[in-house]
Amino acid sequence: MTKYNKYKDSGIEWIGEIPEHWESIRLKYIGYLYGGLAGKSANDFNQESNFNNKPFIPFTNICNNKVIDPTQLQNVVIEENEQQNQVAKGDLFFMMSSENFDDVGKSSILLDDLGETYLNSFCKGFRFTNEKYYPPFINYLLLSKAYRSLVLTEANGYTRINLKIDKINDIPLKMPPTLDEQIAIANYLDRKTEEIDELIKQKEELLLLFEEEKTATINQAVTKGINPDVRLKDSGIEWLGEIPEHWVVKLLKYTARVQTGRTPKIQGAKFDYFLEGNINWFTPVDFYNDGVLNDSKRKINDLAVQSNEIEIFPEYSVYLVSIGATLGKVGLSKTKATANQQINIISFFDSVLNPTFGYYFLTGNKEMMIYEADYTTLPILNQSKTKTLKIAFPTLTEQQAIVNYIDFECTRINLEMEKINILISNLKEYKTALISEVATGKVKVIKD
Repeated sequence: MTKYNKYKDSGIEWIGEIPEHWESIRLKYIGYLYGGLAGKSANDFNQESNFNNKPFIPFTNICNNKVIDPTQLQNVVIEENEQQNQVAKGDLFFMMSSENFDDVGKSSILLDDLGETYLNSFCKGFRFTNEKYYPPFINYLLLSKAYRSLVLTEANGYTRINLKIDKINDIPLKMPPTLDEQIAIANYLDRKTEEIDELIKQKEELLLLFEEEKTATINQAVTKGINPDVRLKDSGIEWLGEIPEHWVVKLLKYTARVQTGRTPKIQGAKFDYFLEGNINWFTPVDFYNDGVLNDSKRKINDLAVQSNEIEIFPEYSVYLVSIGATLGKVGLSKTKATANQQINIISFFDSVLNPTFGYYFLTGNKEMMIYEADYTTLPILNQSKTKTLKIAFPTLTEQQAIVNYIDFECTRINLEMEKINILISNLKEYKTALISEVATGKVKVIKD
């Protein structure tokens, strides 16, 4: 890609040199910031049938999208004559507060006319008042790595990272002086980023196909075996269907010890069971996908064991999320560990069932757990229900052969998925670099 003929120092370390003819202006001189929703309580967001419900842009729509997605709105009660700021087409939005540095200060632009719509309270809107400046270009500029770095130097906080209004207002924009050049650069980035996003979408769809292949491979092997010529029989279980003729079906309680994890009851200055923890204490947040559980976000210490506040479960135990939206997620811990009360722990009897086979069987038969769960406010699969789950299996020798087969096939699929994930990561990095290089004038994309 070509460069501009002459450059000059921008005066800002993060930005470096800019084209000689580009100008500098602070954001506050081309528009104004306005606030999001104010004076709202939690109840205002949970009234689905309220006549006064109005759409608003949630913070997730801003931090996840370069351009606001009109299909990702939520509702809030706005009473008649209530004074709240409404958004407008062409507005920019900023995340002013977040739990992490990745999102705070991030901008997004509204390119649709949404009518009466409001803005999340964690955010600020910016409305342009000067027609010499093209909002989509400004958005690209603010999303560039240089400007993200510049904004993040002004963020501060511990549990939440925050930005002050004056820090946004004082952002120094280094940009082309003409509207035509701004539009040309923005249009170029629109085309290029759309091409990259389409490639990423295709690769992500391929990942889903590989996930489906892996699930189908596991399910087929643990319900039909790996001998295509084996004779089948009716399992007597509606969701399971036919199984190999020589396999047996038993309740889980006859093949494993089923227990439930715990959270320490007594905590305080004298009994801090998580201080310098060295034992994995799994909770549902540790189950990213079904798979081996290697590390927990929180770890518990030996004092909790000595105080009988928790129980350590054997290596190669299977951990089953037994409540909530992630009910049915399965993990295998190859080391001794423990868990909280939302997890059922299944320790298979080695003389009856290979633990890894049991893990694969549960992974491939999620519908069984969902079907057996009790439903009130949340789906629950308690310890008693878990014990009555049915499992089909062959001899230990055949179980090991099936485990070896699944391990081999999943390793093959995982290697392909890893290649795709690396490619997706590279595409995202390339998009970020492209926006930065073009929006800050390091490369020239317009004709003289």
